Order: sequence, then C-alpha cells, then structure tokens
Amino acid sequence: MKNKKAIAASILRYIARYTLLIFGVLIFVFALMSGAEGFGGGIKGIIKNSPNALPWLILLILVVIAWKWELVGGILITLLGILALGFFGIFTANFSIGTLIICLIPVILGSFLILSWYLSRGKE
Repeated sequence: MKNKKAIAASILRYIARYTLLIFGVLIFVFALMSGAEGFGGGIKGIIKNSPNALPWLILLILVVIAWKWELVGGILITLLGILALGFFGIFTANFSIGTLIICLIPVILGSFLILSWYLSRGKE
C-alpha cells in the first residue's frame, strides 16, 4: 500500500512541477512580448512592457519554492490561482472561459503538489 502511495505521489509531483514550469515560462514570455510593440518594439518596448509579466514571474518563483518545499509551494501556487480568479473578475461580464482555464491551472496543479506531499509524508 505504501509503495502505491509513493508512486502516486511521485507522479503527481512530476506532473505538477513540469507542467507549472512549462506553463509559467510560456505565459511569462507571452506577457512580456505581447504588449511590447505598443511601446515601440524591440528591447525598449519589452522593458517598458515588463510590468505586465510580473504576476507570471511570481508564479515562476513559486514553482522554484515548490521544487524545494512542496507543501508551502503548493499552498502558495493554489492561492495565487484563486487570487487570479478574483483579480480577473470571475463574476463580471468580461470574464472569459480562456481566463478561467488559465487561472484554474495553478489551482489544480498546486492541489497536486499538496496531495503529493500528503501521500509522501508517511514514508519519511
């Protein structure tokens, strides 16, 4: 029984870590580049547009934290996703399904990290 829990914990951990890393990097680069042309393009435009990418930089920092401390990182990533739902106005008319999916990915994967920690805590 313990072996099955350890395998499940390991699978959840790797799915969450690598999916969050890929998701975070892709969204960060998109947020960094997407508005740069409005500021004149090039490096100057990217630098001026960099505040738009700060929330995704925070996600990447939390992924690094989750790599070291699974429970703390999982809780913080889940909270970030929930706060993003509120920030982007889940109950407003402008809220879209795409925004919902982008906000739910950290919630789900953060929950995977918490569950992975729970399943693996008995083996230590």
